[in-house]
Amino acid sequence: MDLLGIFLSLFLLMFMAYMGFSVILFAPVFALLAAALQSLPIMPSYTELFMGKAVVYIKSFFPIFMLGAVFGKVMEDTLLAKGMSHAIMERLGPKHAIPAIVLSCAILTYGGVSLFVVVFAVYPFTAALFREANIPKRLIPGCIALGAFTFTMDALPGTPQIQNIIPTNFYGTTGYAAPITGIVGGTLIFITGMVYLEWRKKIAIANGEGYGSHVLNEPSVVADRKLPRWYLSLLPLVLVLVVIYYLSRVYTWDPDILAHLKNMKLPLMAPSVKNIIGIWSLVISLVFGDYSSPHNRLQKYS
Repeated sequence: MDLLGIFLSLFLLMFMAYMGFSVILFAPVFALLAAALQSLPIMPSYTELFMGKAVVYIKSFFPIFMLGAVFGKVMEDTLLAKGMSHAIMERLGPKHAIPAIVLSCAILTYGGVSLFVVVFAVYPFTAALFREANIPKRLIPGCIALGAFTFTMDALPGTPQIQNIIPTNFYGTTGYAAPITGIVGGTLIFITGMVYLEWRKKIAIANGEGYGSHVLNEPSVVADRKLPRWYLSLLPLVLVLVVIYYLSRVYTWDPDILAHLKNMKLPLMAPSVKNIIGIWSLVISLVFGDYSSPHNRLQKYS
């Protein structure tokens, strides 16, 4: 009954989110449902268990979400994300449309750009490339998902995405934990995904299926708008990865840096420095990434 309650609550939460309802409103409802099915008292489960864990989560990861959103917005507003994706797609061309899209998403995601920003930055160029290559438009979500939501999100070592950083807070590791396993797993995901997408493309083309006559919300790329050079787009991404590597693998943090705060008996204090190094490294690297974007040099492209 315990596992049934957990799976049922999780399924209902996913269903309500899929239907467009707010997760903030329904998360406590289904959490209390899971508690009730485990014979736990409702009100203590809400105020002490659910809200207590929610506060711990916000305390640990809110800075990452906030700075990640700011970094993504900077990459979007300065056209750096679009400049990088456009450069890759332009060089590979329609003949290699699927690898071009996957690599564009992968580079941006591995460089710390928010997954949602990557989707909106890449999609207009993706649609134009698929239209030119006459590849079915329905394969676009799979291409973007493979590049942005899989191996670069939580498999490759050092990725600054939140899914890779959250476990470091509990296991006392860094984002580079298990590098060999991560590289092998990420490579398998990439190869398997590419083989599947190319296979689906060949089947669709053999059946005479093309891009299709999709006109609803069809994106358009402004041809006369100049985008930043690819190397300018690459600068903040590389800097984020370099700073994370230095702070988590090279720099030696003072193990007693929390001693003074522990004497103050603050609530929700991390048990040791190693449990929070991953979060500190990502927060600092995102700050560097936000302020490294060459805003002044990009004014001529606007």
